[in-house]
Amino acid sequence: MGKDVIVVGAGPVGLMLAGEIRLGGADVVVYEKLPAPSGESRGVGFTKRAAEVFDQRGLLARFGEVEYAQGHFGGVRIDFSKLEDNHYSVRGIPQFRTEEILEAWVRELGVTVRRNHEVTGFEETADGVTVTYEGPDGPGRDSAAYLVGCDGARSIVRKLAGIDFPGWDATRGMYMADLVGANIRQRPIGERVPGGMVMAFNLEDGVDRIVIHDEDLRPQDKSKLTFDEIADAWQRMTGESVHGAEVRWVSAFTDTTRQAAEYRRGRVFLVGDATHIHMPAGAQGMSVGVQDAANLGWKLAAAVRGHAPEGLLDTFQSERHPVGEGLMRNTRAQTRLYLTGEEMEPLRAVMRELVELPEVARHLAGLVSGIDVRYAMGGSGSGHPLLGLRMPDLALERADGSRTRVAELLHAARGVLVLTSGADGQEAQQARDLAAGWSDRIDLVEARWDPAGAPAGLRLPEAVLLRPDGHVAWAAPDGGVLREALEAWFGPAREALEGAAAVEEAAVV
Repeated sequence: MGKDVIVVGAGPVGLMLAGEIRLGGADVVVYEKLPAPSGESRGVGFTKRAAEVFDQRGLLARFGEVEYAQGHFGGVRIDFSKLEDNHYSVRGIPQFRTEEILEAWVRELGVTVRRNHEVTGFEETADGVTVTYEGPDGPGRDSAAYLVGCDGARSIVRKLAGIDFPGWDATRGMYMADLVGANIRQRPIGERVPGGMVMAFNLEDGVDRIVIHDEDLRPQDKSKLTFDEIADAWQRMTGESVHGAEVRWVSAFTDTTRQAAEYRRGRVFLVGDATHIHMPAGAQGMSVGVQDAANLGWKLAAAVRGHAPEGLLDTFQSERHPVGEGLMRNTRAQTRLYLTGEEMEPLRAVMRELVELPEVARHLAGLVSGIDVRYAMGGSGSGHPLLGLRMPDLALERADGSRTRVAELLHAARGVLVLTSGADGQEAQQARDLAAGWSDRIDLVEARWDPAGAPAGLRLPEAVLLRPDGHVAWAAPDGGVLREALEAWFGPAREALEGAAAVEEAAVV
């Protein structure tokens, strides 16, 4: 068998997944049909939670100085400054830049990216998957234990697996162009105008992106859309002419909304746009895909290495499919709120009133930012308010006075058990003894929280067990039994694994 995992698609999601798998200790190869990155950028930023995921792997710093953006829901502005937690998204990062950073990272980790290799089929067996492909030297075959399709909305992996992709067909479209020297007024979250909506924001010095929803322009294949149509519509709707600007790129997208019925079938998985497509809204598409990758990568690596507890791979479907459903729901709601004509104005007015209520603002901000995703952790505990949520990136101080952050503790993509000075002496020692049994999979950190950066009202745990994706698997007090959480998410203790391996070896002999 060639590798442990074959990933199809070298976009941001496929590369992120490959890095996660490799950090987990498994071998992975990425197949990409394009001979080189396209250089195009549908997305120009990512949500708060995606930024946290990048930070958890030490990647956020590679983006350099980033600009954080105020939020909105369907064009209704939400004042993030009034919220306890930080929901600000990152903007101004073209997708091709994200791909460059992630590809450099995975190559540093030793991942092979095979460009100009198009996967054309696969065959699944009881112990693996064999793919066929067309490459520069002709057809070939490769095998792995698992196959993951990160190959976009037209996913060949999804089609070959026979996984349904139900949803709603396009009813309206949006059209965009990247222009040099346009010198137009900025409209970063869009502006309602007679006949539709227009948006304009700066991509880089001298380069602007304009986006149009023109009620007179119907959904169409982007290959048939001309810049003259976009420029004519822009002038008609804004009174501004961009006809003389240099055009870098023209594209179109629609409100087609679909979600894969299954994220896993046997040894085949789907991640990112292969599982969900929708009208762009709040940089959620790629961002949710990055979170999909962070959820699946460590689980696949655990399965390959032989310490995944029973049912761990199935939690990818149970945890991420509901997130995809929520994504479909909120983007469809935003599309109607944002793009419907003047008949929607009374509802927009009501929404502007509602978002002044802290509870409403928090809920809508959480939908878009991704930081409110909570997974069911099971076990005997359900009392701690952080259980199942992502752990905020709080600062900690170790006994030697050195400081660190939650994100830094997760750079290695391992589990982390944090014990603080609030933990009882006997209970803390029991936790240390337990952690020793999983030291090949989790890191033990003893430090105290710095409450200065904690969201108001957050009850800081005395001890907390984090999964590699940063979600809280156990917390004290009231978070259940630590051993149960360790076994549920990280498999049997090392001694049990070694004993089972010895029995199996003796049986073979």
